[in-house]
Amino acid sequence: MTITAIIVAAGKGVRAGDGPPKQYRTLSGVPVLRRSVEVFQAHPGISKVIVVINPDHADFYEKAVGDLELPSPVAGGRTRQESVLNGLTSLEGDAPGIVLIHDAARAFVSLGLIERVIDEVSNSGGGAIPSLPVCDTLKKGKDGIVEETISRDGLFTVQTPQGFPYPEILNAHKKAVGKELTDDAAVAEAAGMKVALVAGAKENIKLTNPEDFAGHCHDVRTGSGFDVHAFEDGDHVILCGVKIPHEKGLRGHSDADAGLHALTDAILGAIGEGDIGDHFPPSDDKWKDAPSDLFLRHAASLVEKAGGTITNVDVTLICEAPKIAPHRAAMQNRVAEILGLEVARVSIKATTTEQLGFTGRGEGLAAQATATVVF
Repeated sequence: MTITAIIVAAGKGVRAGDGPPKQYRTLSGVPVLRRSVEVFQAHPGISKVIVVINPDHADFYEKAVGDLELPSPVAGGRTRQESVLNGLTSLEGDAPGIVLIHDAARAFVSLGLIERVIDEVSNSGGGAIPSLPVCDTLKKGKDGIVEETISRDGLFTVQTPQGFPYPEILNAHKKAVGKELTDDAAVAEAAGMKVALVAGAKENIKLTNPEDFAGHCHDVRTGSGFDVHAFEDGDHVILCGVKIPHEKGLRGHSDADAGLHALTDAILGAIGEGDIGDHFPPSDDKWKDAPSDLFLRHAASLVEKAGGTITNVDVTLICEAPKIAPHRAAMQNRVAEILGLEVARVSIKATTTEQLGFTGRGEGLAAQATATVVF
């Protein structure tokens, strides 16, 4: 018996607060919709997964799951009930035996839960919904005053995916047009279908409010960078965006700011965007004598475009001279200004190589950096 999963993702998600619709927000760097889709795709018994979306969200959809092997998305309706019906009718030409209907916002659904629903539908021939018994005491109130205590015996909260024989749930939804029913089980019940309860899962929550997102771990990425420049004739060097008087200058195609070059590479590394030479080739005369804050700002803009936030940067300058300590605060302030960070999130340090190697001989200086980006 063929099984198709319909992922309902057409809502606006306004209760989730500012930002993209909740189904396209990320959890640990992965869009909510993608998390849901990938679980159903991983189930060996499911032959097709379709997604119902708001046509206005096509760009969000493409970014979230465009690289997955999915049929073209189905346009949703004004309500969830209409969206589900659109999804069901899109399958009429290639009707499955069983259909699973799942809310995209339940991103923590498990293969085990899906299997329990499928087993029940297959064995009973009716509908099946995951559920959890109500554990809290229930009160009925009016105008802020308790009117009565309601027995919780036999009461359940329900989840998705909800599974049904395809022809029966399609007909039930067609009969329910114009009604306002809260889930697909209610549609099935109104049509006289038998619906069984199977064990749900506490972690299978529906992401609804801003705090639902705040409680989940973030995707934390770290990048590192390293840069070297030789000394040449001159009367100053530029390090971490600060001009420092010195008896020599630094040789380089741009302003030779080793600190910002290393930091730029660290940020690019954290988001997998190559290195500074990929974005600003030294063979291009456009970047001759360019101030390195341009490079750093570009890297920061790529982080923002990818949906990340730079949370901390750390630069170590390696040289015998010039002395860094007198300029450290100015460097921290300058880097913080370029990246839009609090100064406390910028660390600038210096060390020597105890007069060993090229830095110890005063032939040049080096810089290494790390950057932390959170999604």
